[in-house]
Amino acid sequence: MTELSKRDVRRALVRYHFAESADVFSAVTKLKSVQFDPLAPVGCNHDLVLQSRVPHYKIGDWMKDAYQDRSIYDGWDKMACLLPMDSWPLHRYFHHLFQPRFEKKIFTDHADAVQAILSEIQNRGPLQPKDCRFQQRREDWKQSWFGPSVAKNTMRALWHTGQLMTAGRKGGQHLYDLTERIVPSKLRAIKELPLKDAQHQLFLDRHLALGLLRPSAAFEVWSGTALYYDRKEGIAKLLDENHIVPVEVEGAKANATHEFLKLLDLPSLHPQVRFIAPLDQFMWDRKLIRHLFDFDYCWEVYTPESKRKWGYYVLPVLYGDQLVARVEFWARKGELEVRQWYEESSDLPPHFWQELQLALRRFMHYSSTHRISVLDHIPPKAKAFFLAVSSHGSGTASKP
Repeated sequence: MTELSKRDVRRALVRYHFAESADVFSAVTKLKSVQFDPLAPVGCNHDLVLQSRVPHYKIGDWMKDAYQDRSIYDGWDKMACLLPMDSWPLHRYFHHLFQPRFEKKIFTDHADAVQAILSEIQNRGPLQPKDCRFQQRREDWKQSWFGPSVAKNTMRALWHTGQLMTAGRKGGQHLYDLTERIVPSKLRAIKELPLKDAQHQLFLDRHLALGLLRPSAAFEVWSGTALYYDRKEGIAKLLDENHIVPVEVEGAKANATHEFLKLLDLPSLHPQVRFIAPLDQFMWDRKLIRHLFDFDYCWEVYTPESKRKWGYYVLPVLYGDQLVARVEFWARKGELEVRQWYEESSDLPPHFWQELQLALRRFMHYSSTHRISVLDHIPPKAKAFFLAVSSHGSGTASKP
């Protein structure tokens, strides 16, 4: 087993994840998937993932790749994700997993809805559930995830099983079309892998996406039941085929890709400040992050307000190869509001504040904001710094 130091691993991990990608497609391809989440205090999770990697990225830039160029698409991986279109043949694996879930509820009990909706989309083109002529309600579904609309539930079942795809969005909501009108024929013609072979590739993709991954990483990292319960067998096969290498990082056992190990001898990236998305691949294995960076992170959006320690939508702040702070932003009507700010150390170096100013400028471009406001409870020195960045325009703000 290869023994590694935390310091070397931190340096390599930051380079593995945050060496710049040329564009959205390159970033999504490298990450294998980007988790989609609709909450948008300052762009959505997928926007935040991309802004930390793609120069000059702005909120919503991904939509051109998804709905015009069709180089990426909405699909299922860890959860709902943006995926490279070329990975669609592999991700048919999830279509098979979802089929039993909807077999009776939709495909048997509401076969009429399935037929009517598919026919309507065929004839009318992309539709949202509310636009379908077929409309029924099931009051006993009122408390379910997709509510009482039979059309909405049917379209989601067809989406999960690969018969419909997202052609675009209106008001953030899916606009559904037939899969054959979204996926190129050359991809649809590719022979499906046996389920075990597809699963094997997905295990490899998990490791390639993260670079370093513990076998005991959380349930959701492995797409829940899709991969979690078979991970020991899957990881053993990857090790046997030398796709990954077992390592120990000062007491923590993990497996590393060869691509990751090649970075261990390279110098650190220039120490920029980056605001990290809560569901970024970099943060997926929270226990490993805590071990490597001494940074305990919890995304508290679903935590009752009275029990939150940090805040609703707090982002880790990366500086070089250290997680040094936490920040919560809200962007509305051209204003970037700082709602929370916590420093992990009281002795951040002067260069950090210089880099933070540059990062704020990039983030304001990303969020199309032109001024910064700060809530009253933010520590006075930090508050003064943020306001100075706002008031100095392209000038220089002094460190606190």
